[in-house]
Amino acid sequence: MTDITALEERIAHLMRAVDDLSDIVAAQAREIDRLTRLTEMLALREAQREETGLDAPAANVRPPHW
Repeated sequence: MTDITALEERIAHLMRAVDDLSDIVAAQAREIDRLTRLTEMLALREAQREETGLDAPAANVRPPHW
């Protein structure tokens, strides 16, 4: 095997690795975007719930039957 052939093989493997990593990064970016939208939606929902005053009883308050 010549040096050129060996280098071409290494480049081909590296290009494949870069393509695979690029696909992974793109998928992670989509997941981050989805989770960001979900977090924003939940934060908005919680803010609206707090505005309406429909708060749940505090966790440290004993139930009335105690």
